[in-house]
Amino acid sequence: MFSRAQKTPLVEWWFTVDRTLLAAILLLMMFGMGLSFAASPPVAERLGYGQWYFTIRHFLFLFPAIGVMLGTSLMTLRQIRWTALAVLIVSIGLLALTLKFGVEIKGARRWLLIFGTSVQPSEFVKPAFAVIIAWLFAEHMQKPDMPARLIAFAILATILSLLMMQPDFGQTVLITLTFAAVLFISGISWWLIMGFGVAAAALSTGAYALFPHVARRVDLFLNPESIGNYQVNKALQSLLEGGWFGQGPGEAIVRRYVPDAHADFVFSAAAGEFGILFSMLLVFVIGFVVVRALWGAQQRSNIFARLAISALALQFGMQAIINLMVNLSLLPPKGMTLPFVSYGGTSMIATAFGMGMVLSLTRRKPEERQISGLPAFRGAVTS
Repeated sequence: MFSRAQKTPLVEWWFTVDRTLLAAILLLMMFGMGLSFAASPPVAERLGYGQWYFTIRHFLFLFPAIGVMLGTSLMTLRQIRWTALAVLIVSIGLLALTLKFGVEIKGARRWLLIFGTSVQPSEFVKPAFAVIIAWLFAEHMQKPDMPARLIAFAILATILSLLMMQPDFGQTVLITLTFAAVLFISGISWWLIMGFGVAAAALSTGAYALFPHVARRVDLFLNPESIGNYQVNKALQSLLEGGWFGQGPGEAIVRRYVPDAHADFVFSAAAGEFGILFSMLLVFVIGFVVVRALWGAQQRSNIFARLAISALALQFGMQAIINLMVNLSLLPPKGMTLPFVSYGGTSMIATAFGMGMVLSLTRRKPEERQISGLPAFRGAVTS
């Protein structure tokens, strides 16, 4: 396909990018496209759209997502930092605008209507935030006298405040978990870890007490027989209906009655259509992407690159875990998509941006010393 004798940016990219990781991500995207064909037509018909409305839109969003991922993967480390910073600043600004101008859906203002398209700014906040806090913590590890951690905590507080006012508890949890993961990896005292855990518990309790939207979902989760759990119960039925090999494309019955079968509950729809074995394959590919990215992080000698890759990979994995746990009725519904699989243009493009940064940061660079094994970070957790 390419010759090493050619000295072009594209050729250099091809021989330095992690092609195994790239293939796994593209495979996950193809799974998402295939499941859109199988799961979305009944949802579109119930909502009064054409049968292939969501499938066509999913297909159209796939091209810019791949373009964003590949374009981002061509960036240098310096470009990654400043692009992430620009995206974070713009996304936080849009996040603030949703409180006044956002489209209200089910009592929450999480979306802005931009040029006729619904955009969820919090989706772009996530990957940009992961990279910026990695940058700040890397600076702190190299220059402890810098107030980098204080700035990171201030950014976290700003984002969480805006998310809770929407409210969007699911994204709040994911952002907090991402921050905690980077904080832990970069090296903190156990006292700070315990304090962070107490703060998270207090935040969860406060959300239940102050936000009826959150309290309602938790109450429904604790009372599975309630009529308000219709969607969750149907999703579980769909999981059980498929068996090992599924009912076949378009044949699952319960799948037709899962309201968000194309989005948050696409995993349940997949199990009904294609069975448990296919669902396990889907989970394996997601897990492979996370593990491969974390392995790539350990090969980098640059502290920022290690932290940023780890943050993005763990964020990707935690989002998938939250979605799967909701599908299995182990968590209350949170409106969290399954990365690259669920329908959602903003989510797909934002996730592609995050994975593009992972592909960029894991590229083999001749000036870097390749590291084998699992080296400890400087400033590992102390007592």
